[in-house]
Amino acid sequence: MSVPQKHQSSTVDPPPPPPFDPTQPSIPISYPIKTLEDLGSRAYFKSFHYPFNICSVPLENSVLDNRPRVLVCHDMQGGYVDDKWIQGGSNPDAYAIWHWYLIDVFVYFSHNLVTLPPPCWTNTAHRHGVKVLKTLYDVLVPMKTKVLGTFITEWDEGKAICNKLLSTKESAHMYAELLSELAVALGFDGWLLNMEVELELGQIPNLKEFISHLTQTMHSSLPGSLVIWYDSVTIDGNLRWQNQLNDQNKPFFDICDGIFVNYTWQEDYPRSSAAVAGDRKFDVYMGIDVFGRSTYGGGKWTTNVALDVLKKDDVSAAIFAPGWVYETKQPPDFQTAQNHWWSLVEKSWGAVKFYPRTLPFYSNFDQGHGYHISVEGGQVSDAPWNNISSQGFQPFLKFTGNPSPGTIEVFVDFKEASYRGGGNITFKGTLEENTDFTTKIFQGELLMDAVPLHITHSVKSEGDSLLGLSLHFSSTANERTSVLLASWGTNQFSRKFSKIIAPCQVNKPRTAPGWVVLESSIEMNGYALTEIHAVCYRPKHEHSQLGLEHRTDGSEDTLSYSPKEYHAVLGHITMNTSKENTYFPPSSSWLVEGHYIKWSSGSQGSKTVSVKIDWKSKDGTDSQFPKYNIYVEKLPKQAVRNHGAGLGGVQEYLGVANVEAFYVSELPIPATTSSLKFIIQVCGVDGVCQNLDDSPYFQLDVKATTVGGRKMFQLFSYVERNNLINPLAHSTNGQQLLGCKSHGKLGIRHFEWFDSLMCERSKAVTRGLLQSNSRMEIRESLRLPSRETKIWAFMILSMFFVILLCTLSNGKWGKETLVFP
Repeated sequence: MSVPQKHQSSTVDPPPPPPFDPTQPSIPISYPIKTLEDLGSRAYFKSFHYPFNICSVPLENSVLDNRPRVLVCHDMQGGYVDDKWIQGGSNPDAYAIWHWYLIDVFVYFSHNLVTLPPPCWTNTAHRHGVKVLKTLYDVLVPMKTKVLGTFITEWDEGKAICNKLLSTKESAHMYAELLSELAVALGFDGWLLNMEVELELGQIPNLKEFISHLTQTMHSSLPGSLVIWYDSVTIDGNLRWQNQLNDQNKPFFDICDGIFVNYTWQEDYPRSSAAVAGDRKFDVYMGIDVFGRSTYGGGKWTTNVALDVLKKDDVSAAIFAPGWVYETKQPPDFQTAQNHWWSLVEKSWGAVKFYPRTLPFYSNFDQGHGYHISVEGGQVSDAPWNNISSQGFQPFLKFTGNPSPGTIEVFVDFKEASYRGGGNITFKGTLEENTDFTTKIFQGELLMDAVPLHITHSVKSEGDSLLGLSLHFSSTANERTSVLLASWGTNQFSRKFSKIIAPCQVNKPRTAPGWVVLESSIEMNGYALTEIHAVCYRPKHEHSQLGLEHRTDGSEDTLSYSPKEYHAVLGHITMNTSKENTYFPPSSSWLVEGHYIKWSSGSQGSKTVSVKIDWKSKDGTDSQFPKYNIYVEKLPKQAVRNHGAGLGGVQEYLGVANVEAFYVSELPIPATTSSLKFIIQVCGVDGVCQNLDDSPYFQLDVKATTVGGRKMFQLFSYVERNNLINPLAHSTNGQQLLGCKSHGKLGIRHFEWFDSLMCERSKAVTRGLLQSNSRMEIRESLRLPSRETKIWAFMILSMFFVILLCTLSNGKWGKETLVFP
């Protein structure tokens, strides 16, 4: 039956994107496992994206403190938003958490069957000493800022999954082992289990087998790991949230590492739950829903009301969905609202993490998002970005709300120039002459010994705005000492500090103008470094004038500032026991390869290329470097003299890698480009990066010839996938894929490898590829005949045809043999 058609728009909707195929090369992403079949098949390990999802920062301290803890359960817009882009996204306002000193355990949560934490969360949580759990909608496991995934079953689909999962003891064990394998392989710390379905009473024994076997397998495979049970289904199989620990859910609590209690509890439930838990009361995590859905205290801006009760009753807290601040766009802006909300948590609970605790200690104050990227003070990218993996140790900045006039405002800034990465601490306001302003930036527990402590920090300031650091020490006898690190104009501090040290200015050729790098050393054997403060000060006028004459930061407009105006930036701070620079292996010690090379043609002779670049040490040792900056040089034809060294070009920043692989997607290549040089800049734990000229690289020739009007880019991809790599490529620091070139003007008449030794190996590949793509015959010869050879061939063929015609005309064709003169 025909149906009258409504007026249709003249615009045509674009076709839907093809379904996601994790086996095919594409920009690396994090994604969940949605079916039990995919979990059982171990298909995730066959994914192109799997190696990119591995955490690169191990958790050094795997034991949870014996005290009330804070678990934070991420539930932000369904998960896998801006954080799914492993190599970074383009949203400078992406959601992030940076108050890690208030968190013991982090759970990445979504409503998919198996929620695998994106590595950016695990990397930064581990950097701050936090465990990361994943959600199975079945398991929640917290640890020392540990990171957990989630296993969850819900609704009718979840019930069907449980029927298969819990069908036998063997199936329960098998899936528990698969979950453990994923956590260990990807580097996060455990699971949150959330079984929000009705179960048959007969399924409960196998459910207990599943929980118990997962916990035991995780502990044996990853000491210190966590498996946490969510308060949902009861021991009778009923889906009935208890909102406390009692006899209905304690059997599950007894066989794992803790319980995440549902968030609609009443005021006396924490105390009664602690009594039931006995000496495991800190393993009881009472839920608080920040969205305020029937939660005690109302959540939102009164989340601290519930926290106060839990702190009083000596149990742990599980804060659910702190992304409320971001999702509901709390005023005036996310940065301010986020700092304000977490200040309520800090006021109620206090800090649970302290750093520095170990050496080396380094922070560039990066929050993992911003508007530029800098290296040694020089801006290498002005593109907006987000990548939580890049987050450095975060300062303990006190939230003050609206600063009153006449004070210094202190904040992490993303728009101001940075020394490294995309952030800094900015100090801005008014300050009278001969006065100072001090604020805490770190609270640590660093034990000192007889080895001197070396401190390096970078500063950029305006006029006579001066910025120093003060270190606060405490001895075992509770003796307190403070040391000021400040260059000059310090007479006003003679009575405020136990000691004043004038740092030496470090002249680094790569440091951008305006930045001053300062270095100090101090020995405090038997003491512990407990706090680091920033000291903003303005010296007396005579010192100010003397200082201006000796400023070496390149400023020329320092006298234009008001005597009260203060503006300074702290770019980074590094602490170590050695003055020696980070050792970077020579480029020749790396093996660099390119895979999955794909070319596409654009307009006016331009092209794009996609390629996965990976690198490893030739001696097989594991890399100890936390990150790699990736650059590309697009070398014009006239610049290519020899493959590899001695090439000059603009080094374009592509991104950062936290594993030894990086995927370049659809990189535009101008028509004048002859070669691409991908540079892997190795960076140390102290933030120092290798000189680009000394860094390993992968070079790729840009070559394309036509066959019937089509570009032969497929040849490069085919040869690369089949490992036909030139064994004589230039240098030992990167394998080089050398393509083929054509002879003749009309289409392709012949292909020849730049390296003749590859010709025999590639002949069959080339022939088959060209015939399948172009339906044309290929001449199997190593090189075209010369002009002289062509002439002789023409003469011989002419004589042959003359004799043949003569023989036929005489009627002697048959069995007679032709004789050549």
